[in-house]
Amino acid sequence: MNSKEFSLKIESIVKSKRITYMDAIIDYCKENDIDVGTVNPLVNKSLKEKIKDEALNLRLLKEKKGGVLPV
Repeated sequence: MNSKEFSLKIESIVKSKRITYMDAIIDYCKENDIDVGTVNPLVNKSLKEKIKDEALNLRLLKEKKGGVLPV
């Protein structure tokens, strides 16, 4: 499996179950008996950005001050 296939599977889980991307990755790993630590190479840049955006919205990460202009 490559990162594109993995990303598509995670996207479909997010849409069908209406859960966060991080929860979808954990759910996929549980269903397929995969260690969560081993899927890091499969997470592509777009998936990382979506996870980061969710974490910022949930205030799990601190946003860097001054880096974002108001729109």
